[in-house]
Amino acid sequence: MAVRGSDSGRPIMRLLDVLGQRWVLRILWELRAGPLSFRALQAACTAISPAVLNDRLKLLRGHDLVALQPDGYALTARAHQLVPLILQMITLADGWAAAGDWPNEGP
Repeated sequence: MAVRGSDSGRPIMRLLDVLGQRWVLRILWELRAGPLSFRALQAACTAISPAVLNDRLKLLRGHDLVALQPDGYALTARAHQLVPLILQMITLADGWAAAGDWPNEGP
């Protein structure tokens, strides 16, 4: 199945398309410690509108990354697999920033 920016249909491109949508990584990050209600998640993701949060939660639920439980929205087992990868990206970004090697914008 083709996704934005790729007609290859490769699963990695689909995952990158989902994760690359605005607020998705932030939502996953905020849910890493446990379930949050809609209001608590909106407060944690400062500046996100309720409509956008609702759209992103619908997207994440559709991809089995977030589930609605009695105590709020929570990461699924599939999403918990992403948390170590996000932590690795943070480590990489922090290393680039500390070394002054952060890539410049553009080519």
